[in-house]
Parts: sequence; C-alpha cells; structure tokens
Amino acid sequence: MMANRTAEVIRETKETRIRVRIDLDGTGKTEITTGIGFFDHMLESFGRHGGFDLQVETVGDLHIDMHHTVEDTGIVLGQAFKEAAEGFKGVRRFGAAYIPMDETLTRCALDLSNRPYLIWKVDFKRPKVGEMDTELFKEFHQAFAMNGGACVHLETLYGDNSHHIAESGFKALARALRQAVELDPKTGGAAPSTKGVL
Repeated sequence: MMANRTAEVIRETKETRIRVRIDLDGTGKTEITTGIGFFDHMLESFGRHGGFDLQVETVGDLHIDMHHTVEDTGIVLGQAFKEAAEGFKGVRRFGAAYIPMDETLTRCALDLSNRPYLIWKVDFKRPKVGEMDTELFKEFHQAFAMNGGACVHLETLYGDNSHHIAESGFKALARALRQAVELDPKTGGAAPSTKGVL
C-alpha cells in the first residue's frame, strides 16, 4: 500500500488565486469555496463520489465573468491529482462509469496514461445552470484532463435537464477516476504499462 497519496498545489495569477489539496485515499470529505454556488456543488459531488478528501479555495475575477475561475480551478485540480498519483505507479489505470440521474444517463471512460485528451459529447438545453454558463463545464473538464494526465471520454447518452446533465458528468468523471486510481496489487507498485513508465 502506497502511503500519503496527497498533494497541495497553489497557483496565483492576475486573474485567480487558487489552493487545492487532495487526498486520493480519503473518504469524500470536501471544503469548497469558489464564489460560484453551482460549481461548488459540482466539486463537492466530485470529491464525494471519487472518495477523495478535497479542499478547494478559489478567488477569481468574477466581476468579469466565471471563465477564469472555472478553467483555472480545473488546471490546479488536475495538477494536484497528478501529483498525488505519483506517476500513476501501482494503479489500475483505466476506469469507467455510467451515472443515471433521473432522465439523464452519462458515461465516462478514462485512461490515466499521461497522454491527456478530452472527447466531449455533452449538449446542454439551456445556456446557464443557476448563474453558471453551461459552456464552462467543457472548459473545466478540458483543463482537468490536460493537467491531470488523463485521457477522458465523457458523453451524455441522453438527457433533458441541464442540472442533471452537468451533475451526472462530474459524478461519472469522479467514479471513473476512483476506479482508475485504485491501487492494484498485481502491478507490484510499478506503472501499469509495457513501457514501464506512464
């Protein structure tokens, strides 16, 4: 069992100040403050369903719009996740999840390959959920995948309610990551790759 799969990353720019702390082997406890209520709710779901202890403190230029706050939080969360995963040594590497939420069904399949990519097949029926622009959900997932070293395929198979579409996506990503980052005793602590490194 690898110990202390935790990381803390702090990033400060002229647009945002962000601190993220993650424990991959936590119990889903979260402390989230981004200044965007619905985004807080999504990150709480991410931590809870991923089984990650997660602290996110973001102060962004919300007087302009929410873009920098959401994208930069995705960047820092991805960096913290990747750092905590320690080169993806000893993990299962692949993960997949289907998440139903009332009329909506979303699927996420991913590979902790250190070859980041995002396939995004998600359509929203409304331009906003609460005060949050729905176009920002792709920006978050793109930033997380690129900085987390994950190849992520996220697709809403069907759904109408934009809240359900967004939330099922965060939950599907979290559950797939939970599976992929789980320690696999068959790896002997090595990276699960024929190359010997990810």
